[in-house]
Amino acid sequence: MIYTVTFNPSLDYVVQVEHFQGDAVNRTSEEHVYPGGKGNNVAVIVSNLGMKSRALGFKAGFTGAAMEQMLQEFGCDTDFIALEEGVTRINVKVKSDDEFEINGQGPRIPDEKIRQLYEKLDALESGDVLVLSGSIPNTLPDDMYERIMERLAGTDVRISVDATKDLLLNVLKYHPFLIKPNNYELGEMFGVTLESDDEIAEYARKLQEMGARNVLVSMAGDGAILVAEDGSVLKQLPPTGEVVNSVGAGDSMVAGFLAGYLKTGSYEEALKLGTAAGSATAFTSWLADSEAIDKLYKILDI
Repeated sequence: MIYTVTFNPSLDYVVQVEHFQGDAVNRTSEEHVYPGGKGNNVAVIVSNLGMKSRALGFKAGFTGAAMEQMLQEFGCDTDFIALEEGVTRINVKVKSDDEFEINGQGPRIPDEKIRQLYEKLDALESGDVLVLSGSIPNTLPDDMYERIMERLAGTDVRISVDATKDLLLNVLKYHPFLIKPNNYELGEMFGVTLESDDEIAEYARKLQEMGARNVLVSMAGDGAILVAEDGSVLKQLPPTGEVVNSVGAGDSMVAGFLAGYLKTGSYEEALKLGTAAGSATAFTSWLADSEAIDKLYKILDI
């Protein structure tokens, strides 16, 4: 099973406003509410691909209850820990001539609740996959990912980490199964600007030398490069289409890659399904469904 942890999930209130004006009353032309958070996005896509996912994390108040119910309606198993104070945050995302977001802070997470999360993670079994993604809320220690990976060291749980810069670099010593920086993040880690596929592969290998097993580098419209544990370097070009949504595309790529690898054991198929899932989400208003992903998967070639 694929487990995800979202420390600071949300309800995302997504609105379309025609020609937003800052000094006027604006009315929406379209609005949606979705369960938010990078780990939650992964869980939904995994479920859409027909595999079992279980979303872990923390919920609070009426917004937390709504967030969890929505995930269940998308087919995800959930096992969120309830917080007695605060509410799960609401993030407002406005789409107009320009796009902008207002993200909530989220509730405080007591030490006792963190211990409860550790107990749930201790129950993971050999062959399970754990996805750690996104930033750490400022109410928690910034080494939470390291603490979790140290706790699971020596088990056969495969861990995927999708985070930025130091948060990612600091976990490499625990040999994550998969990391997914984008090409700009990869360059920032080493203080360089990467301009070619060869340069991207070279610096992805450096992350392997530091401990990562598989390095998947997303490159937006240029596709993705995988430097795999078996020594192969693979590139997948994306399908053509109109990009209407950037939120969740990277999470969808991670979900598709993991699902593809668990289904086939093939890095080529994992990269292909990951690219299809990421692109399908980019071409739709929210996370892609199975039909959209399958349609793109069938037209991709390595």
